[in-house]
Amino acid sequence: MTNFSNFVFFGTDEFAVTILDELDKQKCYPNLIVTTPGPSPVKIWAKKNSIPFLEPSSLRPDLETSLRSGLGLVKLFLVASYGRIIPATIFNLPKHGTLNIHPSLLPEYRGATPIQTAILDGKTESGVTLMLMDDHLDHGPIVAQSPLLPIARHTFPAARYALAQVGAKLFLDNAPLWVVHKLEARPQDHKLATYTQKIKKEDGLIDLTADPQFNYRKFLAYNGWPGVYFFTEHNGKKIRVIITGARIIDNKFAIERVKPEGKKDMSYADFQRGFKG
Repeated sequence: MTNFSNFVFFGTDEFAVTILDELDKQKCYPNLIVTTPGPSPVKIWAKKNSIPFLEPSSLRPDLETSLRSGLGLVKLFLVASYGRIIPATIFNLPKHGTLNIHPSLLPEYRGATPIQTAILDGKTESGVTLMLMDDHLDHGPIVAQSPLLPIARHTFPAARYALAQVGAKLFLDNAPLWVVHKLEARPQDHKLATYTQKIKKEDGLIDLTADPQFNYRKFLAYNGWPGVYFFTEHNGKKIRVIITGARIIDNKFAIERVKPEGKKDMSYADFQRGFKG
Protein backbone atom coordinates (compact mmCIF):
# COMPACT_ATOMS: atom_id res chain seq x y z
CA MET A 1 0.00 0.00 0.00
CA THR A 2 1.59 3.30 -1.04
CA ASN A 3 0.94 7.00 -0.66
CA PHE A 4 -0.42 6.76 2.87
CA SER A 5 0.00 10.20 4.41
CA ASN A 6 -1.12 12.58 7.12
CA PHE A 7 0.64 11.13 10.14
CA VAL A 8 3.22 12.31 12.67
CA PHE A 9 6.28 10.11 13.22
CA PHE A 10 8.00 9.78 16.61
CA GLY A 11 11.46 8.17 16.53
CA THR A 12 15.10 8.65 17.38
CA ASP A 13 17.56 5.88 16.54
CA GLU A 14 18.70 3.74 13.61
CA PHE A 15 15.68 1.41 13.91
CA ALA A 16 13.45 4.42 13.28
CA VAL A 17 15.65 5.61 10.39
CA THR A 18 15.36 2.27 8.61
CA ILE A 19 11.58 2.49 8.92
CA LEU A 20 11.63 6.02 7.49
CA ASP A 21 13.83 4.82 4.61
CA GLU A 22 11.39 2.02 3.82
CA LEU A 23 8.41 4.37 3.98
CA ASP A 24 10.26 6.80 1.73
CA LYS A 25 10.70 4.06 -0.91
CA GLN A 26 6.91 3.82 -1.07
CA LYS A 27 6.45 7.61 -1.14
CA CYS A 28 4.94 7.53 2.32
CA TYR A 29 6.06 10.66 4.15
CA PRO A 30 5.10 11.92 7.61
CA ASN A 31 3.75 15.45 7.90
CA LEU A 32 6.01 15.99 10.89
CA ILE A 33 8.76 14.16 12.76
CA VAL A 34 9.23 14.36 16.53
CA THR A 35 12.62 13.24 17.85
CA THR A 36 14.65 13.64 21.02
CA PRO A 37 17.04 16.58 21.43
CA GLY A 38 20.54 16.30 20.01
CA PRO A 39 22.07 15.00 16.78
CA SER A 40 19.89 11.91 16.61
CA PRO A 41 19.89 9.72 13.47
CA VAL A 42 16.24 10.65 12.90
CA LYS A 43 16.97 14.37 13.12
CA ILE A 44 19.73 13.95 10.53
CA TRP A 45 17.31 12.02 8.31
CA ALA A 46 14.60 14.67 8.64
CA LYS A 47 16.97 17.47 7.67
CA LYS A 48 18.35 15.51 4.73
CA ASN A 49 14.86 14.76 3.44
CA SER A 50 13.40 18.22 4.17
CA ILE A 51 10.73 16.91 6.55
CA PRO A 52 9.65 19.35 9.31
CA PHE A 53 10.75 18.14 12.73
CA LEU A 54 10.52 19.00 16.40
CA GLU A 55 12.99 17.98 19.11
CA PRO A 56 11.21 18.95 22.33
CA SER A 57 12.99 18.68 25.65
CA SER A 58 9.61 17.84 27.15
CA LEU A 59 6.50 16.25 25.70
CA ARG A 60 4.19 18.69 27.41
CA PRO A 61 2.59 21.18 27.20
CA ASP A 62 4.10 23.08 24.26
CA LEU A 63 4.35 20.01 22.04
CA GLU A 64 0.73 19.14 22.71
CA THR A 65 -0.29 22.63 21.60
CA SER A 66 1.82 22.36 18.44
CA LEU A 67 0.39 18.95 17.56
CA ARG A 68 -3.20 20.04 18.21
CA SER A 69 -2.78 22.87 15.73
CA GLY A 70 -2.14 20.37 12.91
CA LEU A 71 -4.75 17.76 13.76
CA GLY A 72 -7.02 18.86 10.93
CA LEU A 73 -4.77 16.91 8.56
CA VAL A 74 -3.22 14.27 10.78
CA LYS A 75 -4.96 10.90 10.91
CA LEU A 76 -2.71 9.15 13.39
CA PHE A 77 0.70 9.10 15.07
CA LEU A 78 3.35 6.44 14.48
CA VAL A 79 6.01 5.64 17.06
CA ALA A 80 9.17 3.61 16.39
CA SER A 81 11.95 3.58 18.97
CA TYR A 82 11.35 7.10 20.22
CA GLY A 83 13.14 6.47 23.51
CA ARG A 84 10.89 8.42 25.86
CA ILE A 85 7.55 7.83 27.53
CA ILE A 86 4.78 9.51 25.54
CA PRO A 87 1.92 10.66 27.81
CA ALA A 88 -1.71 9.90 27.07
CA THR A 89 -2.39 13.59 26.48
CA ILE A 90 -0.18 13.21 23.40
CA PHE A 91 -0.87 9.71 22.09
CA ASN A 92 -4.64 10.14 22.36
CA LEU A 93 -4.65 13.31 20.25
CA PRO A 94 -5.25 11.90 16.74
CA LYS A 95 -8.61 10.48 15.77
CA HIS A 96 -7.17 7.05 15.01
CA GLY A 97 -4.79 6.91 17.95
CA THR A 98 -1.09 6.21 18.00
CA LEU A 99 0.42 3.07 16.49
CA ASN A 100 3.74 1.70 17.69
CA ILE A 101 6.14 -0.57 15.78
CA HIS A 102 7.75 -2.87 18.35
CA PRO A 103 10.44 -5.40 17.33
CA SER A 104 9.13 -8.47 19.14
CA LEU A 105 6.05 -10.66 19.13
CA LEU A 106 4.23 -9.01 21.99
CA PRO A 107 3.51 -9.74 24.79
CA GLU A 108 7.01 -11.25 24.68
CA TYR A 109 9.93 -8.87 25.25
CA ARG A 110 8.22 -5.67 26.29
CA GLY A 111 10.57 -2.78 27.01
CA ALA A 112 13.62 -1.05 25.61
CA THR A 113 15.83 -3.93 24.44
CA PRO A 114 13.71 -6.63 22.78
CA ILE A 115 16.18 -7.39 19.97
CA GLN A 116 19.26 -7.66 22.16
CA THR A 117 17.39 -9.75 24.73
CA ALA A 118 16.08 -12.16 22.09
CA ILE A 119 19.63 -12.66 20.78
CA LEU A 120 21.00 -13.16 24.31
CA ASP A 121 18.27 -15.71 25.00
CA GLY A 122 19.27 -17.71 21.92
CA LYS A 123 16.09 -17.09 19.98
CA THR A 124 16.43 -18.28 16.40
CA GLU A 125 13.45 -16.23 15.20
CA SER A 126 11.72 -13.03 16.16
CA GLY A 127 8.98 -10.82 14.78
CA VAL A 128 7.39 -7.38 14.77
CA THR A 129 4.18 -6.07 16.32
CA LEU A 130 2.09 -3.10 15.25
CA MET A 131 0.14 -2.10 18.35
CA LEU A 132 -2.17 0.66 19.52
CA MET A 133 -0.55 2.58 22.36
CA ASP A 134 -2.16 2.77 25.78
CA ASP A 135 -1.11 3.96 29.24
CA HIS A 136 1.24 1.03 29.96
CA LEU A 137 4.56 -0.06 28.51
CA ASP A 138 4.07 -2.07 25.27
CA HIS A 139 0.71 -3.15 26.70
CA GLY A 140 -1.79 -1.95 24.10
CA PRO A 141 -3.88 -4.11 21.78
CA ILE A 142 -2.28 -5.71 18.73
CA VAL A 143 -3.26 -4.41 15.29
CA ALA A 144 -1.01 -6.75 13.29
CA GLN A 145 2.06 -8.95 13.63
CA SER A 146 4.73 -10.36 11.30
CA PRO A 147 6.23 -13.45 12.92
CA LEU A 148 9.11 -15.82 12.32
CA LEU A 149 11.88 -13.64 11.01
CA PRO A 150 15.21 -15.53 11.35
CA ILE A 151 17.72 -13.79 13.64
CA ALA A 152 20.01 -16.70 14.54
CA ARG A 153 23.67 -15.58 14.48
CA HIS A 154 22.66 -12.03 13.51
CA THR A 155 24.46 -9.13 15.13
CA PHE A 156 22.18 -6.63 16.80
CA PRO A 157 22.57 -4.04 14.00
CA ALA A 158 21.74 -6.66 11.34
CA ALA A 159 18.70 -7.95 13.24
CA ARG A 160 17.54 -4.40 13.95
CA TYR A 161 17.73 -3.53 10.24
CA ALA A 162 15.79 -6.62 9.17
CA LEU A 163 13.09 -6.15 11.81
CA ALA A 164 12.70 -2.46 10.96
CA GLN A 165 12.14 -3.36 7.30
CA VAL A 166 9.40 -5.77 8.35
CA GLY A 167 7.93 -3.15 10.68
CA ALA A 168 7.67 -0.58 7.90
CA LYS A 169 5.87 -3.05 5.65
CA LEU A 170 3.53 -3.93 8.51
CA PHE A 171 2.60 -0.26 8.85
CA LEU A 172 2.21 0.27 5.10
CA ASP A 173 -0.03 -2.77 4.76
CA ASN A 174 -2.22 -2.10 7.78
CA ALA A 175 -2.41 1.64 8.50
CA PRO A 176 -4.67 2.38 5.49
CA LEU A 177 -7.07 -0.32 6.70
CA TRP A 178 -6.85 0.86 10.29
CA VAL A 179 -7.95 4.42 9.54
CA VAL A 180 -11.06 3.21 7.65
CA HIS A 181 -12.02 0.82 10.46
CA LYS A 182 -11.35 -2.37 8.51
CA LEU A 183 -9.10 -3.75 11.24
CA GLU A 184 -9.81 -4.55 14.87
CA ALA A 185 -7.10 -4.59 17.50
CA ARG A 186 -6.99 -7.61 19.81
CA PRO A 187 -5.89 -7.46 23.44
CA GLN A 188 -2.56 -8.98 24.41
CA ASP A 189 -2.49 -11.97 26.73
CA HIS A 190 -0.87 -10.10 29.59
CA LYS A 191 -0.25 -13.30 31.57
CA LEU A 192 2.38 -14.20 28.97
CA ALA A 193 4.20 -10.87 29.13
CA THR A 194 7.97 -10.83 29.54
CA TYR A 195 10.09 -7.71 30.06
CA THR A 196 13.52 -6.50 29.02
CA GLN A 197 16.00 -4.30 30.84
CA LYS A 198 17.97 -1.30 29.65
CA ILE A 199 21.56 -2.09 28.77
CA LYS A 200 24.40 -0.41 30.64
CA LYS A 201 27.99 0.02 29.48
CA GLU A 202 29.23 -2.34 32.18
CA ASP A 203 26.99 -5.11 30.84
CA GLY A 204 29.52 -5.54 28.04
CA LEU A 205 32.11 -7.07 30.38
CA ILE A 206 32.62 -10.66 29.28
CA ASP A 207 33.89 -13.65 31.26
CA LEU A 208 36.09 -15.58 28.83
CA THR A 209 35.65 -18.73 30.93
CA ALA A 210 31.85 -18.65 30.64
CA ASP A 211 29.76 -20.81 28.29
CA PRO A 212 31.09 -20.25 24.74
CA GLN A 213 27.64 -20.11 23.16
CA PHE A 214 26.46 -17.50 25.66
CA ASN A 215 29.61 -15.44 25.10
CA TYR A 216 29.02 -15.53 21.35
CA ARG A 217 25.40 -14.49 21.77
CA LYS A 218 26.57 -11.66 24.01
CA PHE A 219 29.06 -10.59 21.34
CA LEU A 220 26.23 -10.54 18.76
CA ALA A 221 23.69 -8.80 21.01
CA TYR A 222 26.02 -6.03 22.18
CA ASN A 223 27.60 -5.45 18.78
CA GLY A 224 27.72 -1.71 18.20
CA TRP A 225 26.99 -0.69 21.80
CA PRO A 226 28.15 -1.27 24.46
CA GLY A 227 30.34 -3.89 22.78
CA VAL A 228 31.89 -6.77 24.71
CA TYR A 229 35.24 -6.41 26.42
CA PHE A 230 37.61 -7.90 28.95
CA PHE A 231 40.44 -6.48 31.04
CA THR A 232 44.07 -7.53 30.96
CA GLU A 233 47.43 -6.35 32.26
CA HIS A 234 49.92 -4.74 29.86
CA ASN A 235 53.16 -3.11 30.96
CA GLY A 236 51.89 -3.10 34.52
CA LYS A 237 48.66 -1.34 33.59
CA LYS A 238 45.11 -2.66 33.51
CA ILE A 239 43.58 -2.09 30.07
CA ARG A 240 40.19 -2.65 28.52
CA VAL A 241 40.16 -4.81 25.37
CA ILE A 242 37.10 -4.61 23.12
CA ILE A 243 36.31 -7.72 21.07
CA THR A 244 35.51 -6.60 17.52
CA GLY A 245 35.45 -9.98 15.78
CA ALA A 246 34.53 -13.45 17.04
CA ARG A 247 33.07 -16.77 15.94
CA ILE A 248 32.13 -20.15 17.33
CA ILE A 249 34.67 -22.78 16.22
CA ASP A 250 34.39 -26.35 17.52
CA ASN A 251 32.06 -25.10 20.26
CA LYS A 252 34.67 -22.60 21.45
CA PHE A 253 34.33 -18.83 21.57
CA ALA A 254 37.06 -17.88 19.12
CA ILE A 255 38.19 -14.26 19.32
CA GLU A 256 39.41 -13.00 15.94
CA ARG A 257 39.89 -9.25 16.33
CA VAL A 258 40.23 -6.84 19.25
CA LYS A 259 40.75 -3.16 19.95
CA PRO A 260 42.89 -2.62 23.04
CA GLU A 261 42.43 0.63 24.91
CA GLY A 262 44.42 3.37 23.17
CA LYS A 263 45.32 1.15 20.21
CA LYS A 264 43.96 0.43 16.75
CA ASP A 265 41.85 -2.58 15.86
CA MET A 266 44.09 -5.64 15.37
CA SER A 267 43.99 -9.39 15.02
CA TYR A 268 43.78 -11.33 18.25
CA ALA A 269 46.97 -13.13 17.30
CA ASP A 270 48.82 -9.80 17.09
CA PHE A 271 47.35 -8.75 20.42
CA GLN A 272 48.59 -11.95 22.04
CA ARG A 273 52.06 -11.26 20.66
CA GLY A 274 52.09 -8.01 22.59
CA PHE A 275 50.60 -5.46 20.18
CA LYS A 276 53.30 -6.18 17.59
CA GLY A 277 52.61 -6.09 13.88
